[in-house]
Amino acid sequence: MLRLIIGNKVYSSWSMRGWLAAKQSGLPFEELVVPLYDEEWDARKAEPDLAPSRGKVPILWDGDIAVWESLAIIDYLDAMSGGARFWPGDRAALAFARSIAAEMHAGYQALRQACTMNMRHVLPPRDHGADVAADVARIVGLWRTARERFGAGGDYLFGAFGAADIMFAPVVTRFVTYSIALPDDARPYMEAMQAHPFMREWAAGAAAERWVIPRFEPA
Repeated sequence: MLRLIIGNKVYSSWSMRGWLAAKQSGLPFEELVVPLYDEEWDARKAEPDLAPSRGKVPILWDGDIAVWESLAIIDYLDAMSGGARFWPGDRAALAFARSIAAEMHAGYQALRQACTMNMRHVLPPRDHGADVAADVARIVGLWRTARERFGAGGDYLFGAFGAADIMFAPVVTRFVTYSIALPDDARPYMEAMQAHPFMREWAAGAAAERWVIPRFEPA
């Protein structure tokens, strides 16, 4: 059976992506949650289960094969599950989906730093600065383009739930946590994502956690 090692569900955006990918694959997997940054973290991240990724989560084990980084996990599970669960089939849609997923993987540093993932709170709205506002505008613009060009027949970016939605899922939680003002046309997608069964299951797991990482908590 596949084994997926993830971090705290309240805080770990990359773990969320790996876990959603495992769920989307339809393949059975064992889930192991490791507390991040506790007093045993330095020793734990050097153990064989986490050593290939140098302690980064998520990491997926398929027997003795290790896969880490969200997009790598998505593509590995896509191949294992028949190649029809993650990416749109249309070439133009596929090109756009892969491009925005890669952009999400590598970009939006201002938003990441100012609004770390924390599913424990809904905070009052405030001004996070021009760089964060630019990241938000870019993201909702990409959502709008995907939905208008390729989203017919479903509630998600490319119709059916898939890899691009998985990559943007933690951003959805950030927009909720930090009460980010969004244009009206972004609301249906946000609501569809929050209502997805996998997202609801992750949120329930996060709500059950009692670990607190002070560096990720609001002042």
